[in-house]
Amino acid sequence: MNTDIDIDSLEAHSHLDEAWIKEVLKKMRMKLKWSKLKQDKVRENKDAVRRPQADPALLIPRSPVVTIMGHVDHGKTTLLDKLRKTQVAAMEAGGITQHIGAFLVSLPSGERITFLDTPGHAAFSAMRARGAQVTDIVILVVAADDGVMKQTVESIQHARDAQVPIVLAINKCDKAEADPEKVKKELLAYDVVCEDYGGDVQAVHISAVTGDNLMALAEATIALAEMLELKADPTGPVEGTVIESFTDKGRGPVTTAIIQRGTLRKGSILVAGKSWAKVRLMFDENGKPIQEAYPSMPVGIVGWRDLPSAGDEILEVESEPRARAVVDWRKYEQEQEKNKEDLKIIEEKRKEHQEAHHKAREKYGTLHWKERSFLKYQEKKEQKLLKPKEKEERDSPVLPIIIKGDVDGSVEAIVNIMSTYDASHECELQLVHFGVGDVSENDVNLAETFHGVIYGFNVNAGNVIQKSAAKKGVKIKLHKIIYRLIEDVQEELSFRLPCTVEENPIGEASILATFTVTEGKKKVPVAGCRVQKGQLEKQKKFKLIRNRDVIWKGSLTSLKHHKDDTSVIKSGMDCGLSLSEEKIEFKVGDEIICYEEKEVPGKTSWDPGF
Repeated sequence: MNTDIDIDSLEAHSHLDEAWIKEVLKKMRMKLKWSKLKQDKVRENKDAVRRPQADPALLIPRSPVVTIMGHVDHGKTTLLDKLRKTQVAAMEAGGITQHIGAFLVSLPSGERITFLDTPGHAAFSAMRARGAQVTDIVILVVAADDGVMKQTVESIQHARDAQVPIVLAINKCDKAEADPEKVKKELLAYDVVCEDYGGDVQAVHISAVTGDNLMALAEATIALAEMLELKADPTGPVEGTVIESFTDKGRGPVTTAIIQRGTLRKGSILVAGKSWAKVRLMFDENGKPIQEAYPSMPVGIVGWRDLPSAGDEILEVESEPRARAVVDWRKYEQEQEKNKEDLKIIEEKRKEHQEAHHKAREKYGTLHWKERSFLKYQEKKEQKLLKPKEKEERDSPVLPIIIKGDVDGSVEAIVNIMSTYDASHECELQLVHFGVGDVSENDVNLAETFHGVIYGFNVNAGNVIQKSAAKKGVKIKLHKIIYRLIEDVQEELSFRLPCTVEENPIGEASILATFTVTEGKKKVPVAGCRVQKGQLEKQKKFKLIRNRDVIWKGSLTSLKHHKDDTSVIKSGMDCGLSLSEEKIEFKVGDEIICYEEKEVPGKTSWDPGF
């Protein structure tokens, strides 16, 4: 007030001048320090994106990318073998394809088809959906002797989701019990209508083993491809998709990819996911080095800094600094997303704490401090009553696991199966760590810390690692077939479950008469019975059943045949018996069952679906 400011002219929202503020504070003998508000820098989006659609004049025809799908054991791999004249099935464990591979098949007519060889097992439906995203045509293989199965339906669904046309290959037509017409009829239920029934799906009767009609299948595929008029732009920066990724001991991270646009050459700078590469080497499906890869071509790429994931989009950028900037931006974006999610969780937790605090305040608010203290003491006492042993018994058992696989896709498929686990009430399944590559010392240390089990899929564990694991009491389980690995996990889960007690009936008797016998001063109720089935053994346990309800369980005090004590009464014989509990009254028509208890190992209720 002792300043030159006209106070009457000031409103509630008036803007005070810097000079006035300084003067007021000077009069109040205060020091002034100006702080500038920090402004959050908005980072520029440095991401790489696909180019806009190409000018139709630049497009040239390309070969179709075909995915072979169908149920396990219906002959997909054998069909591919015949087409590319190599023996994959012979090398694969159990004849089941384990990874997505991509192969280029040249036909005598000069046409070429790129086949994606997706794994045929239920475990791989996640990867199979991926395979369908880069696909132009799906060849659905159905065995003529087996018909439509669970994964056949899944495959149809994947093709539909990706809006990809189907060619039906009815396999195993050389077998005596083959019935191709039955297959076509079964498929009608899933809206797959063959040309014979007035639809637009071509059906080819083949035998992958003998090679019958394979050319007809290839021709049907080419005919459909011509109708689709598949074209691509071979110019400009490359665009593609990672089909599979793995680490090669000599070459480092390697990816199999399908090129979708542009022409890939050595020295190109590529970005996929949060990883980038300068292409050092390119090779075809037979491992031969190639100089260029055109649209629809499958190609192995060496030169990645890190391992991208299967399904990641590959984009070419102009320089290494640009590639680094893209990867940095993507990592930053992921971090921001994570921070947002973390903030959400923190906010929810804070709300919960506040609500709990308010409830507690309401509960104790009206009480005198002495009453409040006594109540809190009572609550603490109740919590302490739970002894550690009881707590342990109440908590469900836990199985911590570590998963190591040879390639990214396999690990993802296994982790996806683990995510279907729905029996946590029996035993908790903890996925401690998963990754690509052989079992390492770090994995063993992790397993030791968490008392877990290491599962390896198509990987090795060296002698040193095996000895170290044995010393630390860590189990390492290596598998080559995915469903064997899952079965092993089921067994391990079952092993951790408590045993259940089963009752095995030994004999049954029905009560025909009731009477009492005087023993000293006591009157003891006795049941006159006839054994209907099996035998009654005095040492075993008994139960009394009335109107299908169990009204008593326990042991006998006496078992007599006529007037003689006996330990066994066989089928068809009469006997008199009295129970260890005298208050139980017998009624004519009641049943007495003699049984023994047997411990049965627990079995997990988790069904992974195959």
